[in-house]
Amino acid sequence: MKKLFTIVLLGAFCILNAQSFKGNGDIKGQVGLNLQNGGTGIFVSSDFGIGQNMSLGLAADYLLSVNEIAGFRPSFGNRIDLKARWNANLGNVLKLEPNMDIYPGLDLGLKNFGAHLGFRYFFTDGFGLFGEAGVPIAKYDANATGFHNLNNQFILNLGASFNL
Repeated sequence: MKKLFTIVLLGAFCILNAQSFKGNGDIKGQVGLNLQNGGTGIFVSSDFGIGQNMSLGLAADYLLSVNEIAGFRPSFGNRIDLKARWNANLGNVLKLEPNMDIYPGLDLGLKNFGAHLGFRYFFTDGFGLFGEAGVPIAKYDANATGFHNLNNQFILNLGASFNL
């Protein structure tokens, strides 16, 4: 019982001291699972604070497991997407706890111009979890079919977030 109480107390202390977005100069890194129709893969991103509630960043998706279509496998170019992104970090605007952040944003990638909505929750000053959903607003190929829909549709990213 003493061990359980100690773990709960330490966990509560860590939650109280965590901060999800500190503003200008803050650097976040994220790595996680990318889920979408037809494939799953890895997601990596970094965000750099440029103001009290804004950040710029880069993101990359690479699909490791992809469904074959008519016996064919997708090329490297169909599996990967690179994006430049802008986030509005609204945790303090919405008066959330300091360890939480909601960040809507826009991204410009190799496949489309899109939008995303994410949520970060930090357990300690350096480690947290995130969830992010993204959708294309304007596809570069409006008639995309087959493998061209990979990274060009609704995506869900889940994983770990780090203060760098």
